[in-house]
Amino acid sequence: MKLLRVGAAGAERPALLDEDGTTLRDLSALVTDVDGALLADPAALGRIRDAAASGELPVLDGGGTGGPRVGPPLARIGKIVCIGLNYHDHAAETGARIPVEPIIFFKAPDTVVGPDDTVLVPRGSRKTDWEVELAVVIGRTARYLDSAEDGLAHVAGYAVSHDVSEREFQIERGGTWDKGKNCETFNPLGPWLVTADEVPDPQALRLSLRVNGETKQDGTTAEQIFGVGEVVCYVSHFMTLYPGDVINTGTPAGVAMGHPEPKPYLRAGDVVELEIEGLGRQRQVLKDA
Repeated sequence: MKLLRVGAAGAERPALLDEDGTTLRDLSALVTDVDGALLADPAALGRIRDAAASGELPVLDGGGTGGPRVGPPLARIGKIVCIGLNYHDHAAETGARIPVEPIIFFKAPDTVVGPDDTVLVPRGSRKTDWEVELAVVIGRTARYLDSAEDGLAHVAGYAVSHDVSEREFQIERGGTWDKGKNCETFNPLGPWLVTADEVPDPQALRLSLRVNGETKQDGTTAEQIFGVGEVVCYVSHFMTLYPGDVINTGTPAGVAMGHPEPKPYLRAGDVVELEIEGLGRQRQVLKDA
């Protein structure tokens, strides 16, 4: 299933994208929202599947092309755990050593916006950068897992994530990476939460990103140093993962920081478009904060 949330910011309604890929179905009569509570409830998910199969879900008014705003596909995110330098080619382009263990940092849930919402270039920024990433959404409480297979069994679904980053804040201003990762609007998410049953192999997904129509990133999750199941298992030994938590699993090569000088960092007016095979597309126009 492709679950999403549509409507004005803060007033989104739960919806389902039909198999035709264009029609939105209203889920409001079945569930209050798409959140961790829903993802942890197999019976509720089953009711949605049954209703979708029977054709009884009403068409959402204004759905389809030119329809309502699409918000983040997940409400009430508990935490966003991010994995740094998790692609062989990205580590190489930045001159970093291949990590022996996953590098972990965090993004605050309030950085999350819809997939086509405006992204704000922070005041004083000179090095705002792009990163297309596979987001993993947790569906079962995970603590001290035993294997990568067990990690995958705790995944509810996947989404496109844009881990926008300010490199000067991240690297040159002291402290941890978090300064360059938590500016407002720095995590567009969606358009859909695609349930795990529709993604048989999360290590076989193509990711791409364009800036002003020019391809900057074109990679595959097969390049990940630590695969999805391994990441979920690993993180569960340092913190408990709950339904509705998100893991951003890293980005392939092609970020602005990896380009030769002058590096093409983002500015107001730039248009970023990104997508992951089967998980949908995003488009953001940048403005100054």
